[in-house]
Amino acid sequence: MISRLLHFKILHRISQQRSIKFKNFHSSKHVHQPLDENPHRTISFLNHSMLTALRRNLSLEALHLFRKQLQWGFLGNIDQVTFAIVLKACCGDSKLGCQIHAFAISSGFICHVTVPNSLMNMYCKAGLFDRALAVFENLNNPDVVSWNTVLSGFKSSDDAFKFACWMNFTGVAFDAVTCTTVLSFCSDREGFVIGFQMHSRILKCGLDCEVFVGNALISMYSRCCRLVEARKVFDEMRSKDLVSWNAVLSGYAQEGNSGLEAILVFLEMLREGMKLDHVSCTGAISACGHEKELELGRQIHSLVVKIGYDTHVKVCNVLISTYSKCEEIEDAKLVFESITDRNVVSWTTMISISEEDAVSLFNEMRRDGVYPNDVTFVGLIHIISMKNLVEKGQTIHGVCVKTSFLSELNVSNSLITMYAKFESMMDSMKVFEELKYREIISWNSLISGYDQNGLWQEALQTFLLALMECQPNEFTFGSVLSSIASAEAISMRHGQRCHSHILKLGLNTYPTVSSALLDMYAKRGSIGESLGVFSETPLKNQVAWTAIISAHARHGNYEAVMNLFKEMDTEGTKPDSITFLVVLTACGRKGMIDTGYQLFNSMVKDHLIEPSPEHYSSMVDMLGRAGRLKEAEEFVGQMPGGAGLSVLQSLLGACRIHGNVDMAKRVAAALIEMEPMESGSYVLMSNLYAEKGEWEKVAKIRKGMKERGVRKEIGFSWADAGDADDDSMHLHGFSSDDKSHPKSMEIYRMAESLGLEMKFLEEESI
Repeated sequence: MISRLLHFKILHRISQQRSIKFKNFHSSKHVHQPLDENPHRTISFLNHSMLTALRRNLSLEALHLFRKQLQWGFLGNIDQVTFAIVLKACCGDSKLGCQIHAFAISSGFICHVTVPNSLMNMYCKAGLFDRALAVFENLNNPDVVSWNTVLSGFKSSDDAFKFACWMNFTGVAFDAVTCTTVLSFCSDREGFVIGFQMHSRILKCGLDCEVFVGNALISMYSRCCRLVEARKVFDEMRSKDLVSWNAVLSGYAQEGNSGLEAILVFLEMLREGMKLDHVSCTGAISACGHEKELELGRQIHSLVVKIGYDTHVKVCNVLISTYSKCEEIEDAKLVFESITDRNVVSWTTMISISEEDAVSLFNEMRRDGVYPNDVTFVGLIHIISMKNLVEKGQTIHGVCVKTSFLSELNVSNSLITMYAKFESMMDSMKVFEELKYREIISWNSLISGYDQNGLWQEALQTFLLALMECQPNEFTFGSVLSSIASAEAISMRHGQRCHSHILKLGLNTYPTVSSALLDMYAKRGSIGESLGVFSETPLKNQVAWTAIISAHARHGNYEAVMNLFKEMDTEGTKPDSITFLVVLTACGRKGMIDTGYQLFNSMVKDHLIEPSPEHYSSMVDMLGRAGRLKEAEEFVGQMPGGAGLSVLQSLLGACRIHGNVDMAKRVAAALIEMEPMESGSYVLMSNLYAEKGEWEKVAKIRKGMKERGVRKEIGFSWADAGDADDDSMHLHGFSSDDKSHPKSMEIYRMAESLGLEMKFLEEESI
């Protein structure tokens, strides 16, 4: 009857379970042969035979030995240790575990605490934590192993911490296993506090002498980004093993900004004569990638080959990543091709660095039988977005739908961003609306998409909707402030409300937010607010300096621009191409040509920045404003790749100001050939001829515009006409002779009144 309860299926023949790598092992049938010859062997002999089978990874053989004892009816040869061994042999198989659980109850062995402890461990490994908890709750006298087993089975750190507190409250003395288990759950700010308290308890109880406890402390501090504390624990350890070295090495390598420290630890390991494993190799190679230490990475690669880890898939994956970070794509490909058992990480890493072959690699990956994960799709979609491969993007979207990867939020967010890059916000919105649940990242992707496509009012509307569902973060405000800064038709009050919300959430110290605020106030003409934000910015980075310089440049304050530019240099912040463009523009408006030339040359020679068409346009505008048209035209002729639209427009504008008709004709002809539907070139030439009194040519240009269907864009201005309590998003836009506003008559009367007052003040001053 008992044998019916335990109906074990032997999945393979015993000889097939033997490993060819272990030549010194006997045939597996020799394990139980003495038992077959003499079934009246002792309990210890059965337990020893089962343990021997487990050590050789022959779990089915251990179960077979147990089954034989039951078939022969020798229950006296079984004890609680036998149950512990056979439950371990179940390897998380809940069906077998439940049968043994039933037998433990019927045979009375459930009263031995070792058996329930083993049952709880089996259920935890099988993912049936509720059953493990039920076993624990039925224990009359659980020991520390019982508590530790349940503690290790929790998935949530909060639940684990509560259980540990209950354990402490009931008076159970923490041992080394308890401490290391609690430490394994410590990974965030709250976890760090508990981990720090646990460290104090470890020192108080004298458990710090245990090497594995010290290793757990190093790992905990590393996860919480407390590398100084992690290193202190490491240095104070009386004895260290390979895990200790790997823990501190991995901590430095994973932090991202401590690659040099990781490399130094690795070199120290070599000096100490430590035997390296794949974890040591991956940590050191990863650190070389972070620091872009290509030559050292190559040397470690050679060492990896020497010690036989060059075929280890995890080591190879990190090598691929490191070579790609050092822009050695061919070497990365060679490593990839050398891998015999490529996994999803290998393929995903290779896809993410192969812009030209990403899609073909993805197809090859699927043919190779490797199933992609969400990271694969995110990397692939990113490359498709950057390359603007619309059709392939739609195909991958279809694959995501077919394989149910749209349920992965990071994949859906990537698709929203992809369609935004394709300037297809309708498709972005469709993906967004199909989301079963939305995090702030999803909202950020949509808001950012609207902002990048110039749909600033839609960006603001989406932001206001997002506030109803979730709390915005620094990236949310970065995008919406950019929209408010760019849209003249959006009331400045929305920017001020965002500022208040930012202060309330404590996000004003984030560089992304402070720079966006500064830029928003600067673009909207609030120089005082810009200065206030700048002075309160704790970390004045390149973006912040450029924004405040740009704010003063817009207001025409040349002296402030140059003073801030010099101060930026004194503070050790290097200007970028945008900074130089702003300063060059300020020089042009002030007529400081010599200073402009010096800055342009410094940008190219000292800062090694390649001039963009906008930089050339700024220089041409500077020379044109000063009337040095011939010099400006020569400057245009020296441009690599030829003059662009903005440069020629600047030169044409200068020709109009200084009345140089001949040069204007040449420039206008080039502009009209380049952009035949752009009205600016026609209008400038028309105005130039009008100033010269050549009305026939003016009429000819206007006739040509009409025949070609070129329409002059109407100039608009905006005014915030709302009351203080008005929640209207938009300003009122108006053009010349516009009477669309319901209070237009009052507006015109006020404008007339202001005009008369200005005239009166002018006459008084004379």
